[in-house]
Order: sequence, then structure tokens, then C-alpha cells
Amino acid sequence: MHISKLPKLSESIFSTMSALANKHNAINLSQGFPNFKTSEKLQQLVTEAMQKGYNQYAPMRGDLELREVIAHKIFKSYQTKYDATNEITITAGATEALFNAITAFVHKDDEVIIFKPAFDSYEPVVRLNGGVPIFIQLNYPNYKVNWEEVADKISTKTRMIIINTPLNPTGTLFDKSDMLALQNIIKNTDIIVISDEVYEHMTYDGLTHQSACKYPILKEQSFVIASFGKTFHNTGWKMGYAAAPKHLMDEFVKVHEFNVFSINTPYQKAFAIFIQDENNYNYLNQFYQNKRDLFLKGIENSNFSYTPCKGTYFQLLKYNKITEENDVEFAKRLVKEFKIATIPISVFNTNQLDEKVLRFCFAKTDETIHKATEILCQIH
Repeated sequence: MHISKLPKLSESIFSTMSALANKHNAINLSQGFPNFKTSEKLQQLVTEAMQKGYNQYAPMRGDLELREVIAHKIFKSYQTKYDATNEITITAGATEALFNAITAFVHKDDEVIIFKPAFDSYEPVVRLNGGVPIFIQLNYPNYKVNWEEVADKISTKTRMIIINTPLNPTGTLFDKSDMLALQNIIKNTDIIVISDEVYEHMTYDGLTHQSACKYPILKEQSFVIASFGKTFHNTGWKMGYAAAPKHLMDEFVKVHEFNVFSINTPYQKAFAIFIQDENNYNYLNQFYQNKRDLFLKGIENSNFSYTPCKGTYFQLLKYNKITEENDVEFAKRLVKEFKIATIPISVFNTNQLDEKVLRFCFAKTDETIHKATEILCQIH
């Protein structure tokens, strides 16, 4: 008998809901991708790089010019330095970076603390490496971390803590007090932190992103992971990066080298030019706040309740005034009857905890948002 390492894992909810959306010709607010175009200038830079002959393998850790640009961007954003040569690696999206960091350090029976609800790739990668996920459930609407509970979960087997801020799927942020509490927990330990920061440029209402690299002790024990796809509206390009101290990155690249070896060369050349202009990303906070506000204004007269998200391009809506259906069944019914696709939050929770909450992606054109909110106001 052929026994998989992940026998209980089935198709992701993203694949399920997107397939349903396509089948029923529904507005797809489920999976986290924009339905508007990436920058024309960026596309032109990719084409130019191809035409100039940058079509063979890039250096294993990534194009050095791009890594230098990223190091400068990080310094300007968070006032901390990474060595571009040894401490930054370009990856096949944030997902590969997550896989590499976990695989490099998690051994059989090591414990990895994961806050729920969580992005669905964390747990399977931990299990693939023989690790044991230790879940800490956060609750609607604020999803605040009880750091005393986290401290109580630390054991001699704790190898890693994974955080995600801004947090997908909740749209919440870790604030300064959260980062200081985490830093206090890991100091004088060998615990590694993975800080998934793919939505770093999407924070609202004057709130600022708290990167792990801003905190000296955290930085020395952390991988900071980012995504070009999320930032520059091109998720299909699958490009991102990881930043970490040399002693961590040297182990990370051992997995990276024998996983993908290197990343798409002309795209790296294009990003190396495009990212130099901070105007190509500094507008995003206001851009997406406007879309969030448009979405929320559109559902003012609906039967959904909500707390405005603080970050990401996801808004949670609570539907307990509409139906007692579980969130998976209600989400499927919305696609079939109302032609709108969303994501049920229970699939991200411990033991499928159902708080009657759905996640909606507002990284869409204004026209799509208007159409979607008109439909949502008709649901009773």
C-alpha cells in the first residue's frame, strides 16, 4: 500500500470555492487575488529583460541587484540593515520561503506554534517535516493574542513560532505590544520565528505595520517573508523573498537550492528596477483602504455585521442574523443562489470552529465591488 505523508489532507477551500465560482459564473471574492492588471511599466520591464537576453539561470540566492534594492527598501521602511549578499534570498513566492524555513529547521517531533485562524499552508509543511503543530485559537472579532497562553505553550520541544501580520484571514494586525511580548518570550531561547508579512503594505486608518525586523532580538531569530505578487498585483508570477540573519539564511538556502535552485531571471531584473521607485508601492495603504471603505459603504444596509479590517485585502462579515447554517454550507449556497463566492472561516480554525463568519476579498475593481455589495444587500 502506498501511504502518503498527508493522508487526511484534501483539496484546499480556495480551489473548491474558485471552481464553484467558475461553474456558477459567480463574482469571485474568495481567493486572494486582484481582478485588475499589474503595472504596464513592470510588464514592459520584464519584456525588455527577456529581449536583452536575461533568460538563463539567475544566481541561486537571487539577482544581486534585486537583493540590494530589497535591502535598501527594508532599511528605508524599518530602519534595520540586512546584508544583501548573505541575508536575503529571492523565492518562488512567499509559499516557497515558508516551506524552506520550516523544512530547514523543524525535525521530527519538534513543536511549532501556529495561531488560528491561519493561512492553510503552515500546518501541512510542519507535518511533512515530522513536526507537531501547537494551535492557539484566536476569536472573532478582534483576534487578540493572549501572550500568557503562548508562554504556557512553550516547551523544551518548541522549535518555531509562526506569525502572520497583517493576518490572513482576519484582517487584524500585531501591534507594538504584541511584538514586544513575542520578543520577550523567545529571548534567551533557540526558538525561531517565521514572520509572514506578505500584506505589509496594506494597513489602514493610520496604523503601521510592525515588522519583526524592527525588533533587535526578534530580528536575530526570525525569517521575515514578503511577496511581490501581493504587493504588485501579479500573484501568478509567484515571486517573493525571505530576509534573515546569515546563520539562519545559510541553512535556508540549502533547502532552496535543491528545491527550485533559482527564480525566474527576467522577472528579477524587472523588479530590481521597478522597486527602486517607492511610489510603486507606497500608495497601496490608501489604495486598498479606499476599496475597503467602498465595500463597507456598499453593505451598510445589509444584514451582515462587521468590524472594519485593519490590514490585508480581506474583510470578515458575520452572518448570524441571516441564517444558522454552518459557514461552509452557507458559503456554497451563496455561490449557487446568489452568484457570489467567499471563504468560510471555520476551515482556518482549530477543529473547524464555526463563528458564522465569512471572508471577502476586496482586491477588485470598483465595478466588481459595487456589483458584489448590491448582491450582499439582497441576502436575508
